[in-house]
Amino acid sequence: MKLRQLGAVCAMGLGLTATAALAEYPERPINMVIPYGAGGATDISARTIAEPLGTVVGKPLVMSNITGAGGATGSVAVQNAKADGYTMLFARVGSHTVNPAMKATLPYTLDDFRFVTVYEINPVACAVRPDSGIETIEDLIALTESEGTSYSSSGVGSMLHLAAVMVLDEFGVENPLDKAIHIPQGGGGEAATAVLNGTVTFICTNTSALANFVANGQLKPILVTTAEPVPGFDAPTAVDLGKPDLTQLVGWTGIAGPDDLPDEVAAKWGEWMAAAAGDAKFVDQMSAMGSVINVMSPEEANAFIQAQYETFRALVDKLGMRIEG
Repeated sequence: MKLRQLGAVCAMGLGLTATAALAEYPERPINMVIPYGAGGATDISARTIAEPLGTVVGKPLVMSNITGAGGATGSVAVQNAKADGYTMLFARVGSHTVNPAMKATLPYTLDDFRFVTVYEINPVACAVRPDSGIETIEDLIALTESEGTSYSSSGVGSMLHLAAVMVLDEFGVENPLDKAIHIPQGGGGEAATAVLNGTVTFICTNTSALANFVANGQLKPILVTTAEPVPGFDAPTAVDLGKPDLTQLVGWTGIAGPDDLPDEVAAKWGEWMAAAAGDAKFVDQMSAMGSVINVMSPEEANAFIQAQYETFRALVDKLGMRIEG
């Protein structure tokens, strides 16, 4: 056999071997990295979907919390992993749109990942104390412009930090970083408590973090950043108020691999998630915590995340919120 013919046969054989191997994916357990600590929103979402997802995948999902640096440590672990679909990441709005938009020294960019789905949306709500005298978002804006206000967050550069500023900016407050004082707390729970005890005027955070406070009458919602009403939150939506751009201001959970994850692997994940996220028990559990289950295809997820990042980055650049250190 001539050398050229032999090479062609060998190449064809290798191609068939690679295709066969890919067709058999997954052949072993899949490592699923959760870049935040146990008991947090990402961890709860990941472990709740793990059972129906594992059933659909047909192989064990090995859940690992790799924490640190606001989700960056776990994200980098997946960024540097082999792109074979056996190390995947539960990514979050903080790790993959807020952090890239706000932090100049982040050790990765969105281009370092390929998203295979976004499956959970967490609407954002702004809330005040019922006895604050603030009945509407317009009241809050007027008070901010006339006397100044304050808001809490889970830390500088967090989703809560950006959310409050974005809402004020969208409603026309000039120099919102000067008009409203940011008082960061040790976490989301402490941020909500800061409103309860009067330390700050308001908070903008995920509805899941506010649901119990709202249900108990301890906090009053004045805005939800969605097109449709959120069950349990008697407040106008962003679309109701003529601010459709605020619908970009939502939390989310998705799954990603390294940027060169093969098309076939991404497609399999899209199919798996479409099936797993329809599990009635999963939907009920997440809905009870204020989440909206919305399964995006790999293409939809990447487009959604890119659009949200661009929205956040434009605001950060406009107001000089970029964190250099």
